[in-house]
Order: sequence, then C-alpha cells, then structure tokens
Amino acid sequence: MDEIEKLRVLIPHWIEHNAEHAEEFRRWAEQAGAARADLEAAADALEAASDHLRAALEKLGGAKG
Repeated sequence: MDEIEKLRVLIPHWIEHNAEHAEEFRRWAEQAGAARADLEAAADALEAASDHLRAALEKLGGAKG
C-alpha cells in the first residue's frame, strides 16, 4: 500500500475521531462555566479541520475500501 492509499484509509478515521471529540467538547462545554466558549471554539476548530480533511480526501480520490 503506497502513502496515498494509506491516507485514503487514515483520513476517514481522523474525521470520525474529530467528530467524537467535538461532540465530547460540546457536552463538557455545558458544564464549563467561564470556559464554555473556549470549549465550543475548540469543537468548531475540530469541525473546520475535518472540513479540510474531507477536501484532502476528495483530492486523493476518496475513501479507500
């Protein structure tokens, strides 16, 4: 398996992992008081990162498998 094929397997995993963390951050944000906005911003940043990963995956030919 070459590096591109590996990325086509890894990137969907990374996107899923980001979504799980973003969801967890949002749950904790509800309890975080003064840190709420920061946790929500962190969740937003993970979602933005996933958007970039989706764009990269598309350019690499989509998910493998």
